[in-house]
Amino acid sequence: MKTVLNTVNALTRRHAMLAVGLAASAVSLGAQAQTQAYPNRPVRMIVGFPAGTGPDIVARLLAQKLSEGWGNMGVIVDNKPGAGGLIAASEAARATPDGYTLMLGETGQLSIAPSSYNKLPYDPAKDFAPVSQVVSADFVLLVNPQKVPAKNVKEFVTWTQQQKGLFMATFGAGTPGHFGAFMFGDAVKLKPEAVHYKSTGDALGGLFSGDVQGVFASVGLAAPNVKAGKLVALGSTGATRTGALPDVPTIKEQGYNNLEFSSWFGIVTPFKVPADILAKLSADIQKAVKSPDLKAKLEESGFRVTGTNREEFARTIAADTVTWGKAVAATGFKAD
Repeated sequence: MKTVLNTVNALTRRHAMLAVGLAASAVSLGAQAQTQAYPNRPVRMIVGFPAGTGPDIVARLLAQKLSEGWGNMGVIVDNKPGAGGLIAASEAARATPDGYTLMLGETGQLSIAPSSYNKLPYDPAKDFAPVSQVVSADFVLLVNPQKVPAKNVKEFVTWTQQQKGLFMATFGAGTPGHFGAFMFGDAVKLKPEAVHYKSTGDALGGLFSGDVQGVFASVGLAAPNVKAGKLVALGSTGATRTGALPDVPTIKEQGYNNLEFSSWFGIVTPFKVPADILAKLSADIQKAVKSPDLKAKLEESGFRVTGTNREEFARTIAADTVTWGKAVAATGFKAD
């Protein structure tokens, strides 16, 4: 009997120790499961511009990398083009704040729209939570060599002064390309007529047809056309030359010191997404964009990789809202 009792006691002690171990494991697994709970189903990334445009390129490259990091949990890019990205932003702002709807936002939607529209269907400051700025993007002033005999900005200005007017294509009212055209006009003492298209691709079509004389296009879209000899790049808008077109001088280099502007793309979510999900999203996106393979792909596409944290991105949005607000006010533009 004593032997049996000793055996029972030993088993009891073992079971107790096992129970304690299982409980500790359960706590550990529970914490791990909570961390790994997001995402446990596909995530949608809304993009306010058509397939093949700069934002779409960034979104698809980022979506692929995030999917790999999340155990191939799919990130689906959902293009919602129209109204300079406002249609997409309106839908993203109304989405359920659970972290399963992201938006690749850009300067026009988040920093320019508040000044350029009388009524917005969303409030960038109240309806969105910044997650991470992914890239910044300079623009390139493009002309069609079959229509415009200019190789630099000064030649273009001289030529346009001899024409009946300066018609500049934009990829939508209220976009950086729109107000960039007016900033250019101020810098070179010309008054441009903005011709709005639905996308940068359509704007390039207007340039090829001769309906417009120039356009500010993102480096990613400009570079292939310039390298193929289809279009001529007169100058870039950044503080320094772009790596995708290193032989193209900045417009500032050509004597127009007040003309420097760029755009950016970054991930935002509906405002009330839980803080732990926002923190994970921001960390995962920063890790993704700074990985050697994705960084190289983004740079090859003409972007400057930033990968900022939530606070840095929020400051960028706020600062650019002030900067672009001044540019919008100078034009007197207001859209309904």
